Amino acid sequence: MGQCYGKTNPTAENDPNGEHPSTTTITTTVVSSPNRAQTPARSSGGGWNGLFKSSTPARSSNPSPWPSPYPHGVSASPLPPGVSPSPARSSTPGRFFKMRFAPPSPAKHIKASLAKRLGRGKPKPGTIPEDEGVEPEQSLNKTFGYSKNLGAKYELGVEVGRGHFGHTCSARGKKGELKDQPVAVKIISKAKMTTAIAIEDVRREVKILKALSGHKNLVKFYDAYEDSNNVYIVMELCEGGELLDRILSRGGKYAEEDAKVIVVQILSAVAFCHLQGVVHRDLKPENFLFATKREDADMKLIDFGLSDFIRPEERLNDIVGSAYYVAPEVLHRSYSLEADIWSIGVITYILLCGSRPFWARTESGIFRAVLRADPSFDDLPWPSVSQEAKDFVKRLLNKDYRKRMSAVQALCNLTSLLLSAVTRCALVKFRLSLYGDCGIMYYFPTSKRKLMPLLGYFFELFGCL
Repeated sequence: MGQCYGKTNPTAENDPNGEHPSTTTITTTVVSSPNRAQTPARSSGGGWNGLFKSSTPARSSNPSPWPSPYPHGVSASPLPPGVSPSPARSSTPGRFFKMRFAPPSPAKHIKASLAKRLGRGKPKPGTIPEDEGVEPEQSLNKTFGYSKNLGAKYELGVEVGRGHFGHTCSARGKKGELKDQPVAVKIISKAKMTTAIAIEDVRREVKILKALSGHKNLVKFYDAYEDSNNVYIVMELCEGGELLDRILSRGGKYAEEDAKVIVVQILSAVAFCHLQGVVHRDLKPENFLFATKREDADMKLIDFGLSDFIRPEERLNDIVGSAYYVAPEVLHRSYSLEADIWSIGVITYILLCGSRPFWARTESGIFRAVLRADPSFDDLPWPSVSQEAKDFVKRLLNKDYRKRMSAVQALCNLTSLLLSAVTRCALVKFRLSLYGDCGIMYYFPTSKRKLMPLLGYFFELFGCL
């Protein structure tokens, strides 16, 4: 059976004003089933509308781009001239559009060509390998060129610490200069070195430890070894525990005079690193260990896994470090040696009052506090702290890195509170004598290096006064 659709078409033959007349013409469209003949319906006004011929398909004086849904040789659609059937009743000829469809994405072709070029075609059907989903590591060279006879020289003991990139075990020397002496062995798994950057980080850490040997406030480096599974870095064993544990054992903070002794050792180690062209980038109480359990034991700076060499006027842009101790310019991705000074300022603030200067429940909140907030010096115990100590911390925590003190300036400023001017200058000269013809002198010609300690001495002397 077919279906009838009625449509009211107003006519304006006797309507000069264009208004609808009282009589209307009802046009009825008969949509028949495929097995029935189509017959145009009569109008309510009688007779055929006179608009169509029964022997030809529908043709209007103004041809429509939409073809008639009725086949040739069959009665045409009874629609008025210039009116085409609904697009839903016919196919859409794409040739009437400027762009028939959206252009196909070239991504598939690019991926296919790259896969073909790199030899990464579709896997052949078969059994699924056990290591599917793991990136191939055949191209990574994990050979460092270190000695491979660790077991012949050292006997590993228990684990004494664990970090992000490895763990540290105690050990004892079997022969040689370190026979029967306790040492620490940092073990870094080669399985975790999944990128060339990770491999280069390990090489750089060993290179930095070699370059910084000789300072009493830096952990002593002995040697590096490797095997097919791990890299082993043999260092001095510090049995006195972390600075953080000492702070907690003292009730959360140090007395001002005791804090000065700690900060002098921190600044001495960091100043030595900076003059060697090394930025540590992860200074925090957990990375300072005491050599022994004695109260007056020397403190050692450890963990140079995030450290890097830096040249004068060079700016780094990668965000590394610990959230509570990160400097504002690190978050802005443009920093240099001054980032370490900010971290020392945070440590000094904690030593004097027992709380962090910037705190939040989330890491993003900590970063916002570092960028926008100022440390408070009004709460207890700051009213009982000397004004000189407050000014010292404020100069370390200056958000403008250009106005922040350098490590050597801070060391001179702090020692001036403890020593006379003559003793202070002698201390600076002693510190500089440790640097010798290394560190920043590396960037000068060999013929000029002999003058640099003398120039450095005068610069530091003027910085003290």
